[in-house]
Amino acid sequence: MKVTTIEDFYKEINAKLPEEIGKYIGHFNIFNIPDMLANLKKDNVMPYNRRMYYKISLINGKNKAEYADKIINIDKYALLFGSPKIPYRYESLDAKQKGKFCVFTDEFLIKSKSGVVLDDLPIFNSGGYPVFKLTKKEYQELAVLFKKMQAEIDSSYAYKYDLIRNYILEIIHFGQKLQPNTALYTAQTASKRITSLFLELLERQFPIESTQQQLKLRSAKDYANRLAVHVNHLNTTLKEVTGNTTTYFIANRITQEAKYLLKQTNWSVSEIAYSLGFDEVAHFSNFFKKQTSFSPNKFRN
Repeated sequence: MKVTTIEDFYKEINAKLPEEIGKYIGHFNIFNIPDMLANLKKDNVMPYNRRMYYKISLINGKNKAEYADKIINIDKYALLFGSPKIPYRYESLDAKQKGKFCVFTDEFLIKSKSGVVLDDLPIFNSGGYPVFKLTKKEYQELAVLFKKMQAEIDSSYAYKYDLIRNYILEIIHFGQKLQPNTALYTAQTASKRITSLFLELLERQFPIESTQQQLKLRSAKDYANRLAVHVNHLNTTLKEVTGNTTTYFIANRITQEAKYLLKQTNWSVSEIAYSLGFDEVAHFSNFFKKQTSFSPNKFRN
């Protein structure tokens, strides 16, 4: 199965890739569904892929969504959530489409900025139900929030992305309240529990708040030992539940923190490298360039 990056997404919808991709901490954008469908190179179908970004769609029209083993027919109004955990396919079934959708990376809603860990939210749980039918009133309420996000992204307000994060969280909580109460408290399988514990343990290593603080857990083996499981079992479990490896999650989270420290502090690259557990600045520089295509100094400037 193909894995679709945020860059691939822009190619799919035949849209210009924003210049700031890879330059700032996370990415967010919002689109009108009719405009997106008009730009699609093929039929009005988003291919069935695992996508390495999050997507929230406010739908007004007849559509069909396929998530893992679920086929969901949408007659009119719906709220659709997409995450890297679950491959999905989306198809519009008539020409009368309205609504908006936003896309964002996990870095955009990093815990130090939003106060939440996306993978802990029930709405993005791999066993959850990702599409919710709406009443006209609910659709209109959500349309106001999407309109506010559109207005902010087009504005020059210095803190607009902080405000947009608040709107995203409001939409997420709106969606979670649409679920039956029992759906919020379903029993976890052993695999999902290990995955949840790993992600929680990973997030607890951050943020790095001092040049004297150093990341304690750096490798897959470190996390496996702390969770009292074999490293191979941890890797297999994460791959099964999320589609990604332990190393991927660790590297991705260290990269997020490195971006934040480079942009938001005056620490030297050497100090940042030490705090993130790198013995040599060159090792950190090579790691960061591999993850982002930028050297630490170029990213900072």
